[in-house]
Amino acid sequence: MGLLGAGALAGATTLGLGGLLSACGRLRAGLVVQCAGMTLLGVAGVAVLTGGEVLGAAFRSTIAPALGLDPLSGFFLAVLALTAVPTLVFARDYLPSSPGARAVGALTAAFLLALVGVLAARDLTSFLAFWELMTLVPAAAILVARRDRAVRSAIYAYLAITHLGGAGVWIALLTLAHHGAIGNPAALATAGTGAQTLVALGALVGFGTKAGFIPLHAWLPRAHPVAPAHLSALMSGMMIKIALYGLIRVEFQWLGATPRWLGLALLAVGLVSSLGGVLWALVQHDLKRLLAYHSIENVGIIALGLGASLLFADAGQPTWAAIAFAAALLHVANHAIFKALLFLGAGALERAVGSLELDHLGGLLRRMPWAGGAFLIGSMAIAGLPPLNGFASEWLILQSLLHVAFYRPLGVALAGAVALAGLAATAALALLCFAKVVGLVLLGSPRRAECAAAVDPPLGMRAGMVALAVLCVVLGLVPGLVVPTLTGLAPGAHGAVLALHAGLSIPGTGSFPALALALALTTLTAVLVRVRGRRRAAPTPTWVCGQPVVAALDWTSAAFVKPLRLVLETLLRPRRAVEVERSGGMVQSITYAGHVPSLLDTSMYEPTIRAGLRAASVARRLQSGSVRTYAAYLLGLVIGLLVIVHTGVLG
Repeated sequence: MGLLGAGALAGATTLGLGGLLSACGRLRAGLVVQCAGMTLLGVAGVAVLTGGEVLGAAFRSTIAPALGLDPLSGFFLAVLALTAVPTLVFARDYLPSSPGARAVGALTAAFLLALVGVLAARDLTSFLAFWELMTLVPAAAILVARRDRAVRSAIYAYLAITHLGGAGVWIALLTLAHHGAIGNPAALATAGTGAQTLVALGALVGFGTKAGFIPLHAWLPRAHPVAPAHLSALMSGMMIKIALYGLIRVEFQWLGATPRWLGLALLAVGLVSSLGGVLWALVQHDLKRLLAYHSIENVGIIALGLGASLLFADAGQPTWAAIAFAAALLHVANHAIFKALLFLGAGALERAVGSLELDHLGGLLRRMPWAGGAFLIGSMAIAGLPPLNGFASEWLILQSLLHVAFYRPLGVALAGAVALAGLAATAALALLCFAKVVGLVLLGSPRRAECAAAVDPPLGMRAGMVALAVLCVVLGLVPGLVVPTLTGLAPGAHGAVLALHAGLSIPGTGSFPALALALALTTLTAVLVRVRGRRRAAPTPTWVCGQPVVAALDWTSAAFVKPLRLVLETLLRPRRAVEVERSGGMVQSITYAGHVPSLLDTSMYEPTIRAGLRAASVARRLQSGSVRTYAAYLLGLVIGLLVIVHTGVLG
């Protein structure tokens, strides 16, 4: 097995032991042991990634269980560890006061083992088994923590959509196994274009559903917000990335020669998901639901990078194909880190003030400097501000799409140009969205008494958030140290590509340290000028047209994005209800309520659910409870089968 294999096995065993300790009532100790197990697994992932060797079994098209790691799964395992360890540190102080803490702690370990299992699976049976566990375990953990009707409805939607859409995973993998093409793309090439198209579409639908691609995303903004904070961080940070791992494995490695239409399809899906995700995030009033929609946005950005990589490979540009692929993987890591940070921050804020309604918060940065400061860094990272990690990967994807726009044929160039414009618009809207979030949540005056009395969370929760915030800064300053290794994971990457772009010479990455230094010097200069020339003015009240300054005059979440909602009213279709109370001809009060529904929910999912319920109601009538009726059903079935057989024999 070797030292590295023993370390990986020890990590998985330690992780399982941590789950058992949590189930037995030693919750804090169990979470610490889980941290140790994930650390060992992360070390194994980094070793496999940097060593470029396969640990354990290779991929096989059999049902005999087999486990192993290669550089691609090693990368995802390393990212999982970077995300999970701070999350578990956070959970050590967060979980004990939560409902069903012991069971949730044990299920957290089972969830992490399922994620590791998907990455380590090297045969069909193991992959599908761990894939289903990855879906079911967090659902069980959420239901243990919360059992109200809204949560049950959200989990029902989560399980229904991911299993119906996830049928594509089964179709793709069973087809690959049938042709002996798991780990052997040449075998699928001999099966013809029909089999390749079936696998490509099945994988895109199946893995895309779990990743949260629009229009298969409806489960995500329902399930992620109702989960405990640390589970939300793992689901949004890593579970949807494991789905992208499966998509990459099938489409980039096992499919063989990928058709051009697949690259264009990924660009289209990425464009719709990124723009749709950020638009619906802008109109949300609940912080966790807003963050869930931003997960859809960011998986769309990753899809844009993957689509660009396939188009470069089709155009005979292996260097840019590798760079675009590396940019997508870098954004996988970056999004996992800053999204975990933001969900943990949301959990800390909710624990402190009892609400995540944006209009009920305010002034928390001054009262919670550690949690609020870390949340601010995460907000800046997801908004793509330099020199943080979100800017680094989005900039590389932007450059990749720019180069796609200059390659022939004309149709591909136009697709690249449209995707480029879409990514630029997405970045601008994300910045607007998190300007709203930071302004309403962290700045201003407290809107509730709970906000005025808020204090920083315990040490473990602060430590987990600060560790992720530091990673956001480090990966933003030196992405050039990571990107060359990631280019080597691209299909068809070779020594010439790595030699050409070794060190910090990947296009765009070498300028990040200089940019960071310039920003730091500019900020320091501005601070010094302000400090040296600082003059204290007499405090004066805010001028609001002569009215007294009251909380009712504060900006709200809806008011912040009102101009955009008016411009996009045809697309967003907001719903409003205004009630005016009059007495003696004078207006006494005005009550306003409004929300922006999800267009896909109202046009596709809700009609489908209603039709399904009607069909279930009809089918329910067949269950009369009468033995005679059931005997008649059975007799009719037998007669029908005999007629079919008789007709077939005569034909």
